[in-house]
Amino acid sequence: MSGYVLEARGVGVRFGGVRALTGVDLGVRAGEVCGLIGPNGAGKTTLFDVLSGIRRPDQGRMLLDGVDITRRSPVWRARHGMRRTFQRQQLFGQLSVADNLLVAQEWRGGGGGLAADLVAFPARRSRERARRERGERVLAGCGIGALGASYAGGLPVGQARMVELARAVADPPRVLLLDEPASGMSAPERERLAAVVRRLAREEGCAVLLVEHNVAFVMDLCERVAVLDLGAVLAEGPPGEVRANPAVREAYLGTA
Repeated sequence: MSGYVLEARGVGVRFGGVRALTGVDLGVRAGEVCGLIGPNGAGKTTLFDVLSGIRRPDQGRMLLDGVDITRRSPVWRARHGMRRTFQRQQLFGQLSVADNLLVAQEWRGGGGGLAADLVAFPARRSRERARRERGERVLAGCGIGALGASYAGGLPVGQARMVELARAVADPPRVLLLDEPASGMSAPERERLAAVVRRLAREEGCAVLLVEHNVAFVMDLCERVAVLDLGAVLAEGPPGEVRANPAVREAYLGTA
């Protein structure tokens, strides 16, 4: 009824005597890029952990397409279209870039042991070929098509971030959670990242929620911005409105 693809309702998380999140209400719609900003320790990554199923909240619930997923596992959420990147790089460093994207699609088929492999070998080869072709298209769409044969562990930070994004969307996402995707990127790389994210939202209808400390990047890219402070939503709305909010300026952006 809310129109949100992914939604948090009254989410609270406590670490001992510390409340990391307090009654957070936040959602993101199909085709929308929503930014989440706030000072260090505001609870942004904790909220991502809850949304992706890594951590269960102490109160509240999460909905995916209106279905309560509060007790669903990260694997279940991933298989129903939720993808996530992390602050720290999570690439398989000893695999090639192309194979990193292949791994992300592997859950759609396989299994059954050696006997099944021998019987279904032609079908398996056909599936792998299709997945590799999909991976090549995704890498090209992210502007890193030339990196397919490179080992992921040897890439500069900016390129590795783009590979993480490509891997997250190798299997088409319904919801994409990006945790500091522009960290370590140069200005041209940030422009490319923004272009890819906009295309995912507008052309593929993906709901994108991103956490980022580069406020200028967020304000330029996102249609809606939410500000977390001390575990609660301090403000939410269009970028210009949030930027002009006196409470946001005092808590995070500064008064200049």
